[in-house]
Amino acid sequence: MVKLTMKQQKFADEYIISGNATQAYMIAYPNVKKESTARAAASRMLANVNVKAYIDARLEELKKESIAEQDEVLQYLTAVMRGEMKDEALIVVPIGDFESEVQRHDQRADTSQRTKAAELLGKRYGLFRDIQEVEHSGAVQFVDDIE
Repeated sequence: MVKLTMKQQKFADEYIISGNATQAYMIAYPNVKKESTARAAASRMLANVNVKAYIDARLEELKKESIAEQDEVLQYLTAVMRGEMKDEALIVVPIGDFESEVQRHDQRADTSQRTKAAELLGKRYGLFRDIQEVEHSGAVQFVDDIE
């Protein structure tokens, strides 16, 4: 990782959170009171190669953390297919004269959800093929019957 001062890192982290360079600069450097000064300094800060590299590296890390990888998707689909994942069901339960309450209950994924997960896994592993493979050994003959 790139070496930054504590204030540069604070600026970069605040900039990543808010996307506002002026605001990030004023948070990292609280002694700066004028917005115009902060705007100009923030612009210079964003032009700093080390700060830019730090911001780019952190954004790449955050992007990787927020997007599911292939193995995570396959593990999720497998857990759904096996009925290991729980859904929350809301059930209306009568409690007296014309009164009822809603209760939350965990339940296994239903058959249609489990079947869909199995289908997606099957497609991933090429278990279902709509195309038939045919082997032919022999001569191929082309007939030219177009006048």
